Amino acid sequence: MLEGALGFRIGDELVTAAAGSAVLVPKGTPHSYWSAATGLTRYLIVMTPRIAALVATLHAGTGESSEEIFRRHASELLL
Repeated sequence: MLEGALGFRIGDELVTAAAGSAVLVPKGTPHSYWSAATGLTRYLIVMTPRIAALVATLHAGTGESSEEIFRRHASELLL
């Protein structure tokens, strides 16, 4: 975390990460995150090229279902 704070759901656990902290999500663990600060939130996220392509496709609005996008990128949508 560079500035502000993010909230995370990692499996069944809720975590808040403030500036200066880091969060690692183990492979295969369902997770999500959101801004937990009222002001600016800046963070650095590190991911593999495959996951970066998956995220870019999800945000591109291709009209494909999420399930198809995850399947095409050799990933599994965990709920």
